[in-house]
Amino acid sequence: MRKYIYLFAFGFLFFSCDKQSKIERAVEKIPVTMKVHRFEQAFFNATPQELPKVKAEYPDFFPKEIPDAAWIEKMQHPQWRDLYQEVEKKYKDFGTQQTEIEDLFKHIKYYFPTIKVPQIYTAIGEMDYLNKSIYANDKLVIALELYLGKDHKFYSEFPAYLRQNFEERQMLPDIVSSLSYRILPSPKNKDLLSLMINSGKELYLKDILLPNYSDAERIGYTDKQVKWCQENESYMWEYFISNKLLYSTESKLPNRFINLAPFSKFYLEIDNETPGRVGQWVGWQIVRSYMQNNEVSVVQLLKADPSDIFEKSKYKPKNNE
Repeated sequence: MRKYIYLFAFGFLFFSCDKQSKIERAVEKIPVTMKVHRFEQAFFNATPQELPKVKAEYPDFFPKEIPDAAWIEKMQHPQWRDLYQEVEKKYKDFGTQQTEIEDLFKHIKYYFPTIKVPQIYTAIGEMDYLNKSIYANDKLVIALELYLGKDHKFYSEFPAYLRQNFEERQMLPDIVSSLSYRILPSPKNKDLLSLMINSGKELYLKDILLPNYSDAERIGYTDKQVKWCQENESYMWEYFISNKLLYSTESKLPNRFINLAPFSKFYLEIDNETPGRVGQWVGWQIVRSYMQNNEVSVVQLLKADPSDIFEKSKYKPKNNE
């Protein structure tokens, strides 16, 4: 009997790998070419007299209510120029990153043919970690000051749970997150389970759009944090069930289990050992289970109601190690 189980498992694995290979071959044939605009180079290499020319070339980067004097001050300020020089050290040539982003959009076009391929705009901003990469239909804006590496001197005042994702490797996952805001319907219900599964949909997009990334890179965890979730999946699920949290709309739940945080809040002694956003991770496993157990397209997944996904997922958390 064990022999047949092994044969079935091998056959399933072979079928999955063959299917993935066919997808990748189809993806490779999709033509995608993206133009790159280096706003930060145009701005910081310009003289004050050349500011009108830069504004004419990049009008969307200059709010009308801000006077030219403020832009000239920024252009000449030592700290801004220092930041620009650090960005230039790492990203003076953006060719490798452009190729990776074009490959990402080949995957996006495979699954979502109507998605518009944007032009890429690199910039240096105010270190807004909630908007590191912004997809806006015809433009993809990337804030390069937030991809210098977690140990960079400019990040010393950021907490570790934010710094760990200030890495170049997080650029593509951040782009997918920004894209998901455009194509993912907001959940009608605001209970914890709906929020978890909505996050799971976003993370499943990273599964299919970033096939060469690890789970840790997709969700923005360390390997240790992923291991913690894997080893405690059953405990977390039992906690949600026993405390009747899945269908609760209690206002503190998103900050406890979904939103960016240094750790999740079970209100137990183990809290400091937990990664933040564990609700996202559990929702991801539910969505993965749903896709494994149902013949549905990615587009159908995104439109599916969270309660329907949960019911049909046959989700069963892995036993605690």
